[in-house]
Formats: sequence, C-alpha cells, structure tokens
Amino acid sequence: MSDLMKNIIVPASMLAGTIIGAGVFSLPFVFVNTGLLTSFFYLAVFSSVFICIYFLYADVIVRTSEEHRFVGYSRLYLGKSGFWASLFIGLFQLFFVLAIYLILAPSFFELIFYDNTILYLIIFWLMGSVAIIFNIKRVAILEFLMTFGILAVMAFILAFGIAGFVNSPIEWGNIDVSKFLAVGPILFALSGTLAVPELISYFRESNIPISFVKKSLTVGAIIPAVAYGAFVVGILGLSKFVSEDAVSGLVGGVPAYFLVLIGILGFLSLISSYIIIGVNAKKILQYDLYLPKWLSAMLVIFVPIALYFLGFRDFIKSVSFVGSVFLPLESIFIIFMWINANKKSANPSIFVGRFLKMAIPVLLLVFFISLIYAIIPHS
Repeated sequence: MSDLMKNIIVPASMLAGTIIGAGVFSLPFVFVNTGLLTSFFYLAVFSSVFICIYFLYADVIVRTSEEHRFVGYSRLYLGKSGFWASLFIGLFQLFFVLAIYLILAPSFFELIFYDNTILYLIIFWLMGSVAIIFNIKRVAILEFLMTFGILAVMAFILAFGIAGFVNSPIEWGNIDVSKFLAVGPILFALSGTLAVPELISYFRESNIPISFVKKSLTVGAIIPAVAYGAFVVGILGLSKFVSEDAVSGLVGGVPAYFLVLIGILGFLSLISSYIIIGVNAKKILQYDLYLPKWLSAMLVIFVPIALYFLGFRDFIKSVSFVGSVFLPLESIFIIFMWINANKKSANPSIFVGRFLKMAIPVLLLVFFISLIYAIIPHS
C-alpha cells in the first residue's frame, strides 16, 4: 500500500464513509424546498464547521493517554454531570441512529429485488453485526472499498443527470440564512464525529505519524460535501418530481438499471455507516461503562433491531430529531471538552491553531442557534 493511500486516503475514507449515510437521500427534497443557493451555502458552511469540530475532538483524543470514546472524554473533562448527559446524548443517539439505518435498508434492497422487507432487514442486520466485530484495520479497508463504490455511483448519477439539471427551470433563489428548514437534515447528513476516535485508533495501530491526521480529517470531510452536491444535481436532473427520499421520484422516469444503481448506492452508504457507528457504540460500552466485550457486542447487535420491532419506524421524525437536537448538543459538548482539556494539559495543542481558537465562540453560537430553533415551537 502506498504512503498516500495508507496515511491519508484510507483513514479519510473511514470518515467519509461514516458521513455519507442515510441523510444524503433527504437532501434533494430539502434543497428544492429551501432554495438551492441557500442550501448549498449551508452545505459549505456546516462542512467547514464540522472540520473545526473534528480538529477539536482529535486534539482531545491525542492529548489524553487513556483510550475512551465520547462518553469517556466527557467524564474526564466535564465531570459527573457531563458524563451522564453525554451518555444520553452519545450512546442513545447511536442506538437510535442504528435503528434508523435498519428502517431504511429494506427500501434499497427492494429497488433491486422483489418486496420482502423483513428478509432484507435481517440480511442487512446480520451483515452489519458481523462486521462490527472486525478490528479497526479491517474496518478501515472495508470503509475505503465501500466509500469508493458509493462515490463511483454518485459520479454516474451526476454524469447522467447534469444535462437535465442544466436545462431544467429550477430556481436558485438568493441566500437566506433565516431559512432553517435545511439545517437539521444537512447537519444529520454531514456529521461524522463518531469516526474520529476510530480514525485516531487507525493511526496509532498502524504507527502512522499524527501529522497526517489533519489532512485525513479535512479530505474526509470535503469528499462527502462535494459528493452531496453532485448527488443533488444528478437527482434533480433525473427526477420528474423530487420526492422526500430522492428515490420515489425516479420510478418510471429512469430505466430499471438506474434504480438498481440507486439501490446499490443506498445499501453501500447504509452498511458502511452502520459498521463504524456500531463499533463506536460497542467501545463506549466497553471502555466507558466497563461492560464485558461480549456483552457490549450483544447490546450493539440486538438493541437496534429490538427498537425496530418495538415500533421505532418513523424515519422522517427520527432523522429530524437527531439532526436538529442531538448533533448540536454533541458538538457543543466537544467544544467544552476541548476548552477544559486545554486548560488541564501541560502539552501544547496539536491540531488547534490560533484561528480555530478565535472561532470557538462563533461555533458555539451557530450550534446554540440551531438547537434553540429546533426546540422552540414555530409554524
């Protein structure tokens, strides 16, 4: 494996593979209803914001001698109250996100095969559960292959849809930051903080200099943003009408083989994210709650599917809630973790420079505004 592949591309694909997930299928509908210019503006802004969050989180991780995950770092740097709050934010978020992926998985199988929701649910669940048990190096290679497949299909969609997009009467509108409709789905689609500890573990286990971490995080965050823009352009150019799931609007308007490609895209994006999220949840249970390794694995495997069969099946409400509430809270916690860790550490910051330090109040303001908008009732 070349140095470029090993040091940057493979770890970047871990982050990109986690980011590119279920949220991408909500974006064409959201972009059209919010306005393309406003939505692309939000996509660029929040991509940059999340890169800053990744740098802050990575800085906390590499400056802490013990291995933890989100909950454990909260306990170290935010105290007992921070621990319990982050346990709710982190662990429960992961279980519900895994359940969201189980909700979506059968619909993409059904674009390729006949309808059999429960069968495809079980197949997807079994594949994800087995992969969660892999060690981080094997997951890293798997993430690279899956991310490459996802991006290849997105490029194919763009190639076939761009002409229709250019010739369509779609209104771009003006940038209007007061239109918050797109914020929740875009946050959900762009978030990849769950992969940052796994990426750092990959560097440590592979004995790669940490000087490559910032490049990997940056590349891993930019790839999904560019891919999302391409996906939106391609879907808008191919769809007779833009559906909420980006798939229904294509039925009858494109050849059957194109629906098969969308099915492949959906499956690859879901399974790649499911694996990294599951590994992260398992390690929270193992390292932060000190549960046995086998029990941690069993909980990660069986809790999401139990939620599904207990009635957790409303995709839209679930995505909106996670994107608008959990992700801003998680980002705010990471910022305060870094502030406290930076005060306690005798070592200088590794990934956080003067500009990012000065930007911290702006980051906090952005996430507090997003959170307040999500909580306060509005018409």
